Amino acid sequence: MARLHEYQGKTVLAHAGIATPAGGPATSAAEAGAIAAKLARPVVVKIQAFATGRAAMGGVAFANTPQEAEAAAARMLAMTIGQFPITHVLVEEKLAIAIELFISVAIDERDRRPVMLLSRSGGSGIEERAGAVRRVACHVARGPDPQQLAAAIAALNLDVGATRKVSECSAKVFRVARTIEARSVEINPLVICADGRLVAADCRIAVDDYAVFRHPELGIEIARELDHPPTRLERIAYDIEQADHRGTFYFAQMNAKAPPSSKGLIGFHGAGGGGSMMSMDAITSEGFTVANFCDTSGNPSPAKVYRAARIILSQPGIIGYFGSGSGVANQEQYWSAYGLAKAFWEMNLSIPAVIRLGGNTEDRAVDILQSGCRGLPAKVECYKKTDTPAQIAARFAALVSEHQRTHGAESAWVPCPPRRPAFVGTPSARAAEIKGGCVWIDPAAWRTNAAAISARSGELLRDSGGAPTWTITPAELLAKDSEMIVCEVECRRDGIEGIFVELEIPGLDQPGPKAQLQAAGGGSAR
Repeated sequence: MARLHEYQGKTVLAHAGIATPAGGPATSAAEAGAIAAKLARPVVVKIQAFATGRAAMGGVAFANTPQEAEAAAARMLAMTIGQFPITHVLVEEKLAIAIELFISVAIDERDRRPVMLLSRSGGSGIEERAGAVRRVACHVARGPDPQQLAAAIAALNLDVGATRKVSECSAKVFRVARTIEARSVEINPLVICADGRLVAADCRIAVDDYAVFRHPELGIEIARELDHPPTRLERIAYDIEQADHRGTFYFAQMNAKAPPSSKGLIGFHGAGGGGSMMSMDAITSEGFTVANFCDTSGNPSPAKVYRAARIILSQPGIIGYFGSGSGVANQEQYWSAYGLAKAFWEMNLSIPAVIRLGGNTEDRAVDILQSGCRGLPAKVECYKKTDTPAQIAARFAALVSEHQRTHGAESAWVPCPPRRPAFVGTPSARAAEIKGGCVWIDPAAWRTNAAAISARSGELLRDSGGAPTWTITPAELLAKDSEMIVCEVECRRDGIEGIFVELEIPGLDQPGPKAQLQAAGGGSAR
C-alpha cells in the first residue's frame, strides 16, 4: 500500500470538510519557525515518518515560541529512522483537547468489504484497547450501515452537539476513503477540543497501489509501501518498472552502512518473493548486511535485469554482489544471465559475485554468465537449483574473505561510469534505435565479422556490400532490445567487439552517445 505522510493526509481531509489543526509542513528549521510565528500561539512539532511511537523516539515536541519551534525542528531534521533521514516536520497549533476519539475506515480482507471502527479510547496504544472499539459494516457505495453507526456513536456517550458532529465526520471519512480508493483512512485521535471543535489531530492514510495512477493529486511518488521517503535510486528503479512491464522489478534500499558486528554491506538481487526471502535469510546468517532488496522475476527482459544490476551497483561501499531467488522458477533464466553479463562487463565488476540461476534453462544461463564474465577483476560464480541458498551464501562469504585479504582497503565497491567500446559514438559507427536505447555497430568489425554478428543477431542484421543493414523496419526493431543484448553478449563471449547496446537509465547516467547523436541532428544509420 502507498502511504501518505500525516501532512499529506490532512490536506486530503481538509478538502473533504474535516477540520484539521492550523499549520503546515516544513523542510528546514527556519521554515518551521516561520510557520510558528505566523500561527502566533503554542505549537506542536512532529516528525513526518512512516513510524509509530514518534513521541517515544523524540519525534514530537511542544513549543511556546517560534524560536523553540525552530530549535525542535532543527533537532528532528537531524534525526534518522533506521538509516534514512527525516525530511519533513509538521508544525501545527497546540490543541486544547477535551476528549480523544478514534475513527477509521479500512478494507476487511475476511469480509471483503469496508468496515468502520469507532472508539472513545483514542490516542496512542489503541491496538491494546481493541475491546473498546465498535465495528460498523459498510456498503462499498452507500457507506456505513445507518443502524450500526448510530449505535456505535451512541456508545461514545457524547452530548447532542458532539454526537451530530461525529456522525457528519463519519460520513466524510467514508467519502474520503472511497474517493481516493484508500485501503485505510485512520484518524487517531479525532479530538473534541475545549471550545467544542471536532478536529483530526493525527491521521494515517494508505492508498491501494493499483489506484495511485488515478490520483496524481495525492503526490505519491512510488506506489509501494516503504518505511522511508523514496530515495534517488528507488525513484529511478520505479520509473524503470513503469516503463517496462516485461516481468517484475522491485527495488528498495535498506542500509547505507553495515554495523561494526557485520562482515560488510552487500548488494542483494533476488528472483521470486519466497526464494528471495529465504536467500536473504541465508546471507544475513553468514553475517552480512544487505544494502537493498531487489527482485526481478516473472520472466523479466534482459534490459530490466541489466538496469536492476546497474542500480544495485550504484550503491557505494558494498563488498559483494549476491544473487539468489527461487530454485524452481518458471522464467527462462538465460534472459537474466544476459542482463547480468552485460551489466557486470560494463561496470568492470571488481567485487565478488555469486549468482544462483535455478529454474528453466539454468544450464544455459550458468554457461552464459560464467563465460560472459571472463576477464573481470573479481570472481563471478554461478550456481543452479541443486545448490541451496545456505551453500552459496557460505561460498560467497569465502570469496569475500579471499578478496579482502588480497585487496585490503580497496576491496569495497566504488560506483563508476559504465565503460563503452571505443567505437560507440564515433562518426563512422552505425546507430539504430531500440526500446530505451540504441544499437551501435562498428563498421571495421563488421567487415571482418559480418557473418558471425549476423548469426548472433538472429539474422536481424545482414551484409550489404560490406555494410550492415537491418532485415526489419525501424518500428519492428524498437521491440528487439532483448535480441540485441543477446547479440552483444554472444559476440563478446566469442571475442567479437563489433556491436554494443547502449541502454538509458534516466537519473543514473549522464546523457550518452545516443543523446549526443540526437542533439547533433544525427539519426539511425541503416
